[in-house]
Amino acid sequence: MYPFFRKYLFTLEPETAHQLTLNALRFAGWFPPSRWALQAMYSAPSKPVQAFGLNFKNPIGLAAGYDKEALALRGLAALGFGHIEVGTVTPLPQKGNPKPRMFRLLEDEAVINRLGFPGRGSEFVQGRLNPSLGPNWLERFLGFGPRKPKAAKKIKGLILGVNLGKNKSTPNEEAVFDYLALLQNFAPMADYLTINVSSPNTEGLRRLQARDTLEDLLKNLHQQRLIEQKQLDRRVPLLVKLAPDLSNQELDDAVEVILRTNMDGIIAINTTVERVGLRSSYRGETGGLSGKPLKSLSEAMLQNIVKRVNNQIPIVSVGGILNPEDAKRRLDMGAALIQIYTGMVYYGPGLARAIVRSL
Repeated sequence: MYPFFRKYLFTLEPETAHQLTLNALRFAGWFPPSRWALQAMYSAPSKPVQAFGLNFKNPIGLAAGYDKEALALRGLAALGFGHIEVGTVTPLPQKGNPKPRMFRLLEDEAVINRLGFPGRGSEFVQGRLNPSLGPNWLERFLGFGPRKPKAAKKIKGLILGVNLGKNKSTPNEEAVFDYLALLQNFAPMADYLTINVSSPNTEGLRRLQARDTLEDLLKNLHQQRLIEQKQLDRRVPLLVKLAPDLSNQELDDAVEVILRTNMDGIIAINTTVERVGLRSSYRGETGGLSGKPLKSLSEAMLQNIVKRVNNQIPIVSVGGILNPEDAKRRLDMGAALIQIYTGMVYYGPGLARAIVRSL
């Protein structure tokens, strides 16, 4: 049925269509009958995978960016995903970049976005993941703030990741404080955390991937993680999401730092600023490109990172995965897990189920 609905969704502005589908999944997840209907249509068979010390029911996840504020977790979980990564979350609310900031490249089966981490900030997302953290009616009346973070109620069988980013107004020299605050806030709630230093839509963010800067950031995060580990009595895996536009030397440096600072995994890759071979009239828009044109670049990056990592930590592959064949190839190339996003825009909510059933 998705091709029928897609025809109408694609008449809407991309960001409007995205909000519409996200809210539909949000409301469907709220009500048991509609949630059960989704599960009946889209539930995937069990294909267990172990990575980062976690047990995933299957290797297919939803990439960060689709549900930035954890609005539709129950509805999305009914679509067969083994894990869902929410975010990117910033410490403080911010509007993101001016609209329009999302573009469909229909001829290329791609999307360009320059959203810039819009959202209501860490406090709001904490409340979404664990409503008991928010003030009750009396506390709101008296003007009390949020309660101390504590473990959120889990969705059975679902691994939850939270993607962390700095605010646009935070200079790179102070970015570590944003990430440290986010780590403290979300370590009790997430199964793993992703350090996003690779979005092209926040000015200067990608400079955090430089060798010395990245090492300083990740060392501090690892030390804070050890403190959280003692309090939580469990290790919260830290993953680093890398850009596809790194040179070979920059990639060597980044992987070496990730391994040396005891990170638990790499997500490869974020969106690209490259525009090779595009046909759409939107090809000149600035922002991060995702979808089919990212396939070859993502595969090349995965191959390079697998070689450099040499089985020391798991790798999550994302970018240009639009069908089961794409997914199987990434797993065969050495990815422990894969994530999808733009593929769902073009091929619908059944994509995760189709991939898992093909494995």
